[in-house]
Amino acid sequence: MNNYTVLVVDDDKEIREAIEIYLKNEGLTVLLASDGVEAIERLQENEVHLIILDVMMPRMDGISATFKIREQKNIPIIILSAKSEDTDKILGLQVGADDYVTKPFNPLELIARVKSQLRRYVKLGHFEGRNRTIDLNGLTIDQEAKEVAVNGDAVKLTPIEYKIVELLMLNAGRVFSISEIYERVWQEPCYNAENTVAVHIRKIREKIEIDPKNPRYLKVVWGIGYKMEK
Repeated sequence: MNNYTVLVVDDDKEIREAIEIYLKNEGLTVLLASDGVEAIERLQENEVHLIILDVMMPRMDGISATFKIREQKNIPIIILSAKSEDTDKILGLQVGADDYVTKPFNPLELIARVKSQLRRYVKLGHFEGRNRTIDLNGLTIDQEAKEVAVNGDAVKLTPIEYKIVELLMLNAGRVFSISEIYERVWQEPCYNAENTVAVHIRKIREKIEIDPKNPRYLKVVWGIGYKMEK
């Protein structure tokens, strides 16, 4: 189950965190969202292989979110619903959910259904994983080996530097603010992190750019943040 990411969407924080623990114990990477709107944002920002989606949520409920997700994604969706929501379970399956689990749920049952859906997804060839090697005009990243190279020459990066490069290359052309970079890479709230991020960006440029003062790859967008040039 390694290398798969599951998005857990539920407005109940305790349920989200409980599911997160079960999934991480199985070696899965977990992303969290509190409603359908946040779930769609997570999908736009990350590679996700399966979604666990509650029905009753504020802003955008699970049924509406499923319908919206199915317009662009074919990843498995497991609906969470209370026993009294049989109509919602049926509707969820009709609009594109793959399975459902009734609350309160048995953790072992939920994990079994997650594994089953992931196996089916991969076996039937629907896996839409990103190319594990990305090339941007000579700057390459191998996500399996966790290696970066410039025109075939390996570049030695620290783990944090690698994560920054990976984030920006996976989203080439998109501008990330300093706070976004910090929170995505360091996995903690951003407080006065401008210097921290700037120092790492400078070190990355020294390693991947021929002329760090006139960068070809890692660009600054003044007043906004940084991006990796397509």
